[in-house]
Amino acid sequence: MNLLDLVIAPAHAAAAAPAGPSLLSTLMFPILLIVIMYFLLIRPQMKRQKEHRAMLEKLSVGDEVITNGGIAGVVRNIGDSFITVEIADRIEVRVQKGAVGNVLPKGTLKSA
Repeated sequence: MNLLDLVIAPAHAAAAAPAGPSLLSTLMFPILLIVIMYFLLIRPQMKRQKEHRAMLEKLSVGDEVITNGGIAGVVRNIGDSFITVEIADRIEVRVQKGAVGNVLPKGTLKSA
């Protein structure tokens, strides 16, 4: 046995060992995680925002609404960023348009 055999054998063993994970497999998990987050969180939120904007654009005088704060009333005036909601006879409240949570079917407040 030669001294050179002791040095060369470990070098061949190291070269024959499998390399670490490839770049593709390393990046696969974060990319997959981002795709899952998009479909579970971001896309549904964008859809809700789009529906809310469409509801606010269709808002008209006489519609019955409920605000995010729980105030129910009838729309009496619509401005650029505020609406006036009548919550009782001759009692009106101004709220931001974005605070409108739902538009109720006509006659809902009279039956309550």
